[in-house]
Amino acid sequence: MQMTPLDRILLLITGILAAYQVAVGIEGLATLPIIAYSIAFGVLLVAGLLLIILGFDVLDAPIVVIVSTIIPLSLSLGLIWQHFASVRIAYLVFTIIGFLAVVVTRASRLQGELPTITLAFVHGMAGITIFLLPIILAVQGKMGPVFSLVGVGGALIGIGGLSLSFLKVGRPILSRATILKILPGLLLMMTICFVIGFEFG
Repeated sequence: MQMTPLDRILLLITGILAAYQVAVGIEGLATLPIIAYSIAFGVLLVAGLLLIILGFDVLDAPIVVIVSTIIPLSLSLGLIWQHFASVRIAYLVFTIIGFLAVVVTRASRLQGELPTITLAFVHGMAGITIFLLPIILAVQGKMGPVFSLVGVGGALIGIGGLSLSFLKVGRPILSRATILKILPGLLLMMTICFVIGFEFG
């Protein structure tokens, strides 16, 4: 499927917003959240630029599944570290082990259900964390109501990440054409939610 000029414009705006978030939007935080958020938005920026330059064909690269795991894991780690000190180390361990598990199961080309189950579990845990945590914090009054938009962004990244990952492993949730059609807009909406939520929440 060919990328349209509108797709490239949406991806360019996504990249600009991601770059803004890395440069400005995460100032004043502790070291690990800054690192985690910088990785997440940095990967998003690079992914958007690669899509603009190389088109949707870049999604056929084997590394896509691994890269698509970095963003939710990094974002969820930043949120946990920033707001839930009691489980920081446990979630850091989960993040490292989860990422390594995805890398190993993908790189070794294991057959059967294990790679798919591993991918779904790691993505699912990270996605649920990004979705629920900001909404809970906003409802409890610990963060402003706008911070719940980070949760909306988490839901969108979960949809996009899982769709891409399962497409790549041969178990598509949606058809390839549908995924590619909605992907640029989905990435932009997700990034807008994150930027507004972090900035004004």
